Amino acid sequence: MRVLLVEDEPDLGTAIKRTLHQEKYLVDWVMDGTEAWAYLENRWTQYTLAIFDWMLPGMSGLELCKRLRSNKNPLPVLILTAKDSMADKVAGLDAGADDYLVKPFSMAELLARLRALQRRSPHFQSPELIVGNLTLDYGNSAVVFQNATREKQVIPLTNKEFQLLEYFMKHPNQIVTTEQIRNQLWEVSAEPASNVVAAQMRLLRRKLASSGCENPIETLHGMGYRLKLTNEPK
Repeated sequence: MRVLLVEDEPDLGTAIKRTLHQEKYLVDWVMDGTEAWAYLENRWTQYTLAIFDWMLPGMSGLELCKRLRSNKNPLPVLILTAKDSMADKVAGLDAGADDYLVKPFSMAELLARLRALQRRSPHFQSPELIVGNLTLDYGNSAVVFQNATREKQVIPLTNKEFQLLEYFMKHPNQIVTTEQIRNQLWEVSAEPASNVVAAQMRLLRRKLASSGCENPIETLHGMGYRLKLTNEPK
């Protein structure tokens, strides 16, 4: 899950990002509303949630909300602010925010509100994602492979391997470029090495192959990769 955090207070931003990392979120943190809008316009980056501070340089959190909704973008948004009057709350919700959290707040409450936003989202994911003979188990961060004899085997994955396989399973039989994978699976500030996608692909393929799931991800030279599964579970 990927979160866009827009917060111009360095200490608070650092604390939120650290907390979200502990919960295995990918976090792009920016401190300016105009820069945040550029991130939201990037069609290759898909966010699960957004956290906007109300008062920001460049463009306010409310203006970001209004632009999102005017563009028919349903991204769930949590507004952070020190403004606590009823009129302020109404203004935030009317601008398009889905929830409103008044500073100061506990990180436990922040996480609870994010979980609630995910549950209410029209894109809320089920506990499992099934494509062909592979099942992603979100609760255990693992993949279950069902072979030709209907035997099932759990393949434990690292967090990054899980994210990589999830991305392919959400785009089955589609060509996915290295740049698309890098944009979606690594934070903008991470600046991963040029061969990081190929290295993660090798690790994922090795784990799948060791459990009998041979070569489900094709390499299309000069184009990218494609998950091609033809066997459907019964």
